[in-house]
Amino acid sequence: MVRSAGQRPGPAGNEALIRSLFAEHGRALLAYVTRLTEDRALAEDIVQETILRAWRNPDVMVNGKGSVRGWLLTVARNIVIDHTRARAARPTEVPEVPYKPPVARDHADNVVNQMVVMDALEQLPPEHRDVLIQIYLRGRTIKEAADALGVPVGTVKSRTFYALRTLRDTFGGRDAGLGMVTR
Repeated sequence: MVRSAGQRPGPAGNEALIRSLFAEHGRALLAYVTRLTEDRALAEDIVQETILRAWRNPDVMVNGKGSVRGWLLTVARNIVIDHTRARAARPTEVPEVPYKPPVARDHADNVVNQMVVMDALEQLPPEHRDVLIQIYLRGRTIKEAADALGVPVGTVKSRTFYALRTLRDTFGGRDAGLGMVTR
């Protein structure tokens, strides 16, 4: 690998220089960078960049000043530092989170609405109330509600219809937050 001063290798010579650099120093360089980064894939990228810089600056490899391995380790360490600084300069990425509705400022309206609805449910016949509880409060489908109550699906549908109509009449036609079941 030693050349006389001023002698510039050709393309084939550069390739041979890089191959010999990697063969001689690649494992030590990879071990050093892996220890610095604690990330094998990143370390491989940094070693590749280090060898690329050696290829771009072949005169440094053959000038006789210092050791080649020392130069390679210094370049690799500088690349690691640059990478760390670049990563620290960017704002941290915030992972996507499922949409959460904003917190209600005053929950008094919700409490009052719940009390009104619960009072209205108490006024319903028990079989109508049970159907609405199964479907709306427990989130069951019509089939699941029918199975839970031990009645046919058609009975659940008709009880739901009449219970909702009674609630609509109770609230004077205002929307009480209960709609028709479409399941």
